[in-house]
Amino acid sequence: MRRIGILGGMGPEATILMQQRLLATVAAEDDSDHIPLLIDMNPQVPSRIAHLIEGTGGDPAPVLADMARRLETAGAKALAMPCNTAHSYAANITAAVDIPLLNMVTLSAERAGPGKVGILASPATRITGVFDDALEPRGAVPVWVDDEDQLLHAIRIIKANGATVEARNILRAASEELLAMGAETQLIGCSEFSLIAEATSAEANAIDTLDVLVEAVVAFATGDD
Repeated sequence: MRRIGILGGMGPEATILMQQRLLATVAAEDDSDHIPLLIDMNPQVPSRIAHLIEGTGGDPAPVLADMARRLETAGAKALAMPCNTAHSYAANITAAVDIPLLNMVTLSAERAGPGKVGILASPATRITGVFDDALEPRGAVPVWVDDEDQLLHAIRIIKANGATVEARNILRAASEELLAMGAETQLIGCSEFSLIAEATSAEANAIDTLDVLVEAVVAFATGDD
């Protein structure tokens, strides 16, 4: 199998969650049946929220590019990054290496298809247009909640305290708001929200971008380009 390089640490729990889902996805009878990974768990990547929303802190782009180069040098044949917001710097990553980035945003946009698509993600992704750029060429209309600060608050809660009841309630309310705006298909577009994906409305067709990435990693590692 082809080895996959993981740009991780954004946040650490989301990176571990991706590994857990990979383990659950692969039908393995022995250790050798699992996907070979190289993981750069780097929680010191400068804050994407600080850089994109607040205009403070360091630029994550050169750090992510260095991580990508290290993973390629170590033998990775493709890269994956379980952080939607960090895909705002995808061009910097792909320019630094000669191997592909399995882009969870564009892959999830393909899965969502046309029509109204609700986005459950950091406001930073709206500012950079990373989901808009992926969805609009596919005939999809991105739909965002009115109170993006509440979603950001939930992300910060999860990073600090884990999957709390408050965070779940915020995500459920946002999912129901998107439904009311006609967005039945919804992208869980933050890997912190992937930790509480079941909190989305039962009436929504919720697509977890982390699951889409896991499927792409398995497909690439096993030879399906």
